[in-house]
This record gives sequence, C-alpha cells and structure tokens, in this order.
Amino acid sequence: MEFDWSDMEMPGMTPEQTMNYGASMQNYGDRAADARRMAVAVVAIVGDDAGEAEAREAVTLAGGRLAAAVRFEGAADRLAMQAAADIILIDAMRVSATLLDSAIAAASHLAEETQARIVICFDETRIDAVAAQLFGPDVQLLCNPGRSELVAALALAGRSGTLAVNDITRESESDRLRRLNDEVARIAETLARLTQHDGGDGQNGVVKDRAPAYGAPPPAAGAMPVDAATVRKTIRARRLRDQVFDAGLFADPAWDMLLDLYAAKLEHARVSVSSLCIAAAVPPTTALRWITSMTEAGLFERQADPLDRRRVYIGLSEEACGAMNRYWTDIGRAGLITV
Repeated sequence: MEFDWSDMEMPGMTPEQTMNYGASMQNYGDRAADARRMAVAVVAIVGDDAGEAEAREAVTLAGGRLAAAVRFEGAADRLAMQAAADIILIDAMRVSATLLDSAIAAASHLAEETQARIVICFDETRIDAVAAQLFGPDVQLLCNPGRSELVAALALAGRSGTLAVNDITRESESDRLRRLNDEVARIAETLARLTQHDGGDGQNGVVKDRAPAYGAPPPAAGAMPVDAATVRKTIRARRLRDQVFDAGLFADPAWDMLLDLYAAKLEHARVSVSSLCIAAAVPPTTALRWITSMTEAGLFERQADPLDRRRVYIGLSEEACGAMNRYWTDIGRAGLITV
C-alpha cells in the first residue's frame, strides 16, 4: 500500500523534499517486504507419491516454500539441476535401498554446493544405512517421526541457516498457525541448544548439571579398572530400574551409551549405530541426536566398516575411554556400586 505524500507538510522541508523523503520511505518499506519474503526457507522434497501430501503439509506448517517435489526415480538428475535450496527433505520411509543411496548422494552434493540442510525421515530398519551416509550438524535424522516432530525439524533447519522459516506475507495462513509455528520452532531451538557447546567448562555438547569436580588419583599405568561383565551388570541394573519406575524419569542416554560402548571396548566388539540407539533406551531420533552431539564433543568416533560402505560403527574416543577408566578406577577404590 502506497501513501500519498503530496498533501503532507514536513517541518523544515519544502514540498519537493517531502516528496523525496516519502519516496525514500516507500522504497525502504518495499525493500523490507522483499527481505521478509526472501527470508522464507526454500525446501526441496525427495520422496514418493504416497508421502508427498504429508511432506507438503509439513513444509507449509513450518512456514517454508516448496521449490520442487522430486521422485526417487531420476532424483540424481533432477537434483543436479536444482538451482538452490535451503532445506532438502528426504522421505525415505518406503524407498528401496538402491534408490535411496542414489538420492542421498545427489542430495549431499547439492547440500555441499548450496549449504543446504538435510532433513531425512526413515524407519528403524534403515538407521545404519542412513547414518553411514548422512551425519553431522547440518543433518537431522528422524526415525518414524510424527507430523509435529517433522514440522519442528523443518523449522529448526530453516532457522539454523541464514534464512528464517517465517513467512509473514502468506495471507492464507492464520495468525494462530503462525504462532504455533513460532512456538514449535522456539521449543526445537531450545532443545537443540541443550546439546550445543556449553561454553562454561570446556565440555562440549554435553547436557549436564553443575557439580564440584572430584579429583581422584590416576590409575596405575596399563591397569584395567573393571571387566566387561561388571559394566554389563550395571547396564542390566539400570534397565531393571525402568521396570519399577517410569522409564522417562531416569532418561540418561549419554551415560547409557557410554556404558554400552565401554563394555564393547572391553569385549573387543564393535557397535553399530542401530545397536547404540537401542542401548540409549530412548526413541531412535533422540538417540541419533545424542550420538551426533557426543561425536561433535569428541567423545564418540565413527568407524567405517571396511567390508560395507553402507555401515559405520561407533566407538569411544581415546579421551572418553580414558575418562571411563578413571571413573571405574575411582568407584572401585571407594568400594561403590553404581546402578
């Protein structure tokens, strides 16, 4: 809407200066409106006919703008022609392994070129295959997500980049829907920040309470402070506790995964991503977020399977292994039992 400045009188300004001032203000308003429209995240969907309607709805609810809906058949060629995208949403719930591999490779290449973020949905049978190819802070792995979880992931992916998922020019969207979108994104951002760099004590990516440090003497060189059977007993004791109390009351995926990986190291065994998700005793999507966070924090390491490129294993880093050695040495000296 343009305002007629010809009848306005501005103190200290001639009519010509007033008109120039009005033109400048109108131009500023037009550029601001253009910026708001440009701030909408552009989403490219890769999927099939069965899931397209739900994917489109999720993009709309997240305030995004659909750039393309690509089928898995021919996805590599189609994504190679895609000019730009802020988010690439891959619905891998029903696709074959061969088509999924090709689509992930093409999406990864496009994301690298355009700095796009990837959101991928899959079921529990594809955890290892997906995690082997897509991993990192610019990827959100969603295992069997509900609609609200997908919307929150898209909103967070848009806000994590240079663009914000918030289209205030969409006349078809109600105020209530926009407020819901903002609230979902705010909650998702808050949850994500809990697993980001803490900045206070040098321990990256760990959700923790502040407590005084206990300085115990270091273990003897080469000594193994505990055997795998003892660690496994501790894990079983934690699962028995879940049968007595609400499992969510004691949810501690970071510690459960540390225990499982430590026991595996003592057993000289390897742990797949899907197995570690089970050990975390939380929903797979939550476990995958924690695995990403713990890897970025330098506590976990990804280990490629030399016989299968579509599989990776997760192990403790040297730093984490040393910390677990010290922990078990300390509680052994103190005669403590942990459950």
